[in-house]
Amino acid sequence: MISPALTDALDRWLDHQRGLAGAAENTLKAYRTDVLGFLGFMGQHHGEAQGLGPISRISVRDMRAWMAHERGRGVGARSLARSLSAVKTFYRWLAAREGFEPTAVLSVRAPKFQRKLPRPLEENAAAAMIDRVGLQAREPWIAARDMAVVTLLYGCGLRISEALSLTGDDVPLPQVLRITGKGDKDRIVPVIPAAREAVADYLRLCPYPITQGSPLFWSLRARPLSARAIQKVMEQARLQLGLPATATPHAMRHSFATHLLAAGGDLRAIQELLGHASLSTTQAYTAVDAAHLMSVYEKAHPKA
Repeated sequence: MISPALTDALDRWLDHQRGLAGAAENTLKAYRTDVLGFLGFMGQHHGEAQGLGPISRISVRDMRAWMAHERGRGVGARSLARSLSAVKTFYRWLAAREGFEPTAVLSVRAPKFQRKLPRPLEENAAAAMIDRVGLQAREPWIAARDMAVVTLLYGCGLRISEALSLTGDDVPLPQVLRITGKGDKDRIVPVIPAAREAVADYLRLCPYPITQGSPLFWSLRARPLSARAIQKVMEQARLQLGLPATATPHAMRHSFATHLLAAGGDLRAIQELLGHASLSTTQAYTAVDAAHLMSVYEKAHPKA
């Protein structure tokens, strides 16, 4: 129910987002899914194929009907807000090229939702997690591998995908790493001695060759290590340590940021280390740290 001209426009917009806006491939996939879902609904809603003409005549009432439909099929406020943002971005781009008025779409407000704050671990819990993952595997080299990966998450603030994208070109680990993160944006990350030592221990024990261009972290069957493997190891460790379900690989990255902030780290510097495009993303950690301080205060000064 979508015309070839509109499909071509969507492809050109995604190319624009990839080339000029630097959007990551996963982001582009989400954009495509969101916009196609929107256009598919409009086709059914109007009973006609959606082309450049019909889409230029979408009204506020049409937008409300789409949002009501999405909520009716169980889409949460956060997900709907993300979809609406993708639709608006596409619509703004298309309107500028086709010369129609986009106000009806752009004026629709996103549903309100409670932003989830990151759930970092306490410093002793983060250290215990690293130690515990080293006790899960029977093979010493796998235990060393898992400890190395989790140490990179906590000690350097890497995303799990970033840690697993390291190759033989990156070893021995230098004092600073150039990491390519979301949107193919590079950043410089200091590597603490504990992380360099953990990776060096793994390299000494790994039975597979690690050469230029090869993955740094291998699976048992000599395949590139998957994020799911590390997630499973941490799931086992958190159960043994009595930690909440939020103790995930990403929580180690959150912990890195929160503990740096608590130690007096500059918010702008932490933004650079994490590779956040917007400071507002990093500012979530100020709320986390404030909540932690309030918890400590309330324990020290219980109400009468």
